[in-house]
Amino acid sequence: MEVFEYIKSRRKKKPLHFTLIDPDKQEPEEAGETAKKAKEYGSDAVMVGGTFGDAYGEKLNRTIAEIKKAGLPVILFPNSAQQLSPEADALFFMSLLNSRSTQYLIDEQMKGSLLVEKYRLEPLSMAYLIVESGSPTGAGWAGDVRPIPREKPEFAAGYALAAKYFGMKFVYLEAGSGAEKPVPNEMIKAVKKVLGSDVFLIVGGGIRDGKIALEKIQSGADIIVTGTIVESDERKFKEIISVIKG
Repeated sequence: MEVFEYIKSRRKKKPLHFTLIDPDKQEPEEAGETAKKAKEYGSDAVMVGGTFGDAYGEKLNRTIAEIKKAGLPVILFPNSAQQLSPEADALFFMSLLNSRSTQYLIDEQMKGSLLVEKYRLEPLSMAYLIVESGSPTGAGWAGDVRPIPREKPEFAAGYALAAKYFGMKFVYLEAGSGAEKPVPNEMIKAVKKVLGSDVFLIVGGGIRDGKIALEKIQSGADIIVTGTIVESDERKFKEIISVIKG
């Protein structure tokens, strides 16, 4: 089954949880163990990517190979065309819509598209939006971003609706790894209202416990992504997935 069809079929039953693994932060074998725990706890897929993308080529390939042993779909979440691998099942082919740099709007996508074709990766078109989180984050700094103000949900809704009109299948509201504050509930509600059921809404960053995860699901998130909590608190990681799955 294609990854997009897999996501659609599973979303009909419950909201989804994706585990984000940064290949820069551990050895391939450790990443594989994390993926096994994610599968055991009920996560639906593993995203692989990091802010700096130092892990590429052979290390990235080995990391994905170890993660795939867990039996979950592996979706690349690349920061550049360099961070692509034929070992993955799919990738989020994304544009950072509130970046001030064409590098993250279209340049890396232009370079990476030929590798996506060569590697026969399934592209999952996505609008990536970074939201103000109370403190600077690596994704915002590296992506040369104007973060969406927390008190301006209509800005996020406008970007999301533009993404829908462009034909994108996913919108990702990102507070950033280790964010001080998660994406506001009112912003999630506003975005989901314009997206309807046609586009999947992903929310990540600053989701540290089950209570916060439940708020985001009740506000309209289809998919919750957690990354930092995987590394820092396994109990909370398990709790978040359990709450999402009801």
